[in-house]
Amino acid sequence: MWLYLIRSSVYWYVRKMIKWFLHKITKLCELQRICYTLSVGAPRTLNVERSLRDSIIPQICGLLTVLDARSSERTFYFGRTILLPNAMSTIAHVKRIDKSERALNALEQCVDKIWSYMQLIEEIKHNASIQYDCTNDVHEKSLLFLWDELMPNDRLENRVTKQWQDIGFQGDDPKTDFRGMGLLGLDNLVYFASKYTCLARNALSHSMHPEHGYEFAIVGINLTSFALGLVVDGSAKTHFYNKRNAPEYEDFHEFYCYLFWEFDKFWLDKKPKDLMEFTTYRKQFEKNIRQKLEKTDTVFLIDVPNDHPING
Repeated sequence: MWLYLIRSSVYWYVRKMIKWFLHKITKLCELQRICYTLSVGAPRTLNVERSLRDSIIPQICGLLTVLDARSSERTFYFGRTILLPNAMSTIAHVKRIDKSERALNALEQCVDKIWSYMQLIEEIKHNASIQYDCTNDVHEKSLLFLWDELMPNDRLENRVTKQWQDIGFQGDDPKTDFRGMGLLGLDNLVYFASKYTCLARNALSHSMHPEHGYEFAIVGINLTSFALGLVVDGSAKTHFYNKRNAPEYEDFHEFYCYLFWEFDKFWLDKKPKDLMEFTTYRKQFEKNIRQKLEKTDTVFLIDVPNDHPING
């Protein structure tokens, strides 16, 4: 504890001295230097975020409190047309930045991404907390739609049936498999099956391999948990901050689809003996993804067209 406090105090003091020195030399505040010298995307946005969080100026701290509250309430994104200009006005006043300076435009883009990302965290956590309800028509229609997208040539005989195991659920009723990830798990599967139909059916066909198969739906729900964890712990910031626009809910679906696509390729390449090796290879896959996200230029893209033909 004491060692941590000493290190924190030394870091704060040294950082303050360096900032003072650089300000004297460049006549620019730290935020201006970041916007002028670092590449657009994650390198710039991550450092803007660090700089703002490290600030002890009351006006900046007050601004962050407001932005944090709006993102926590999931109202930042739709209020950004007012929130962003107000934020830039506060920062420009406190940091004595000319409002016509182009650094402010770059800074506004960073602030937009930072608090849109924070709102995204709240949105996906909220949807993960909503339990699947078989008496809810919307939930049921989504589940049946998933079947139709994945198995267009096979009619579902009953709502509760062993047929669900054909697409990788564990029992006769998928609702029990969604307990961990709630509606978020279903939403991701539906998005993958509808947006990247051929890729999803391709992955499903791979999952049915007699020797190297896997449980498609269960793996999909596991990947939702993994994707959620990456966003919440901040590991996914590099990917989302490197995208052109501020993150929205659909961007999380796209992130998930990339993970599923990559996992399917990874699993086929490893050719595991059986599902008993799933945990071992899952950990290796997750480690690979985290290592990629440590690079500040990382952005994940599915580099095949949506109508990519199914391969065996």
